[in-house]
Amino acid sequence: MDARLYVIPGSHPSWTAALMLEHKGIPFKRTDLMPVVSKGVLRAVGFPGITVPALKIDGDKVQGSRQIARELERLRPAPPLFPSDPAQRAKVEEAERFGDEELQHPIRQILWWTIKRDKSSLRSYSEGAKIGVPIGLAVKTGGPLVAASARFNESSDENVKRDLEALPGLLQRIDDLIAAGVLNGEQLNAADFQIAPSIGLMLTLDDLRPAIEGRPAGELAKRVVPDYPGHTSPILPAEWLAPLRVTA
Repeated sequence: MDARLYVIPGSHPSWTAALMLEHKGIPFKRTDLMPVVSKGVLRAVGFPGITVPALKIDGDKVQGSRQIARELERLRPAPPLFPSDPAQRAKVEEAERFGDEELQHPIRQILWWTIKRDKSSLRSYSEGAKIGVPIGLAVKTGGPLVAASARFNESSDENVKRDLEALPGLLQRIDDLIAAGVLNGEQLNAADFQIAPSIGLMLTLDDLRPAIEGRPAGELAKRVVPDYPGHTSPILPAEWLAPLRVTA
């Protein structure tokens, strides 16, 4: 198969797509794109949408981690991403939907809030990326892109405070899915690959790590994405983190 994956360095759904390609044993080439600039590039190469991950595979174009999961399952059924039992598959698909629609965006908002205030951390999330210019130069000149990304993702104080208040409930939901056997079973599935990168990204933030690393959700991330790139030193206001200290 001829496969090329378009990603933004550090993007958790981009990691989801890459992990599923590796799970299927499908070699692929990776094209790293800069935030914001990526939207125009994706349109220029023929994708109908403007979001990553975006996959070209055997001439077809697929965007979105859940859509990519189904296309990979169609092209190469084994090893599977979904259980064969319909009832179990429904549980995995619901967990996958939760990971995509409810978990991803709060983490994205928190991250862009922190990067906007400390752009030096941007370099660590670009580890291994090839974006056409030296990473150091991209970081030095990336202020407008960071500001635009924070604005596009609505990474306001109000939204980030709300995200942090909701985070304990999201983590508990993941722990419950693990206890129920939907996640982190003997055979990893599409929901594992959907959810683990979001947790892995959270673990790169020193402010969030203590509330995550010792719980089942943290163990899932360590299993699936043990080397998630990036590091953000403490930067969030202490009072915003109070909901997390209750569960730490």
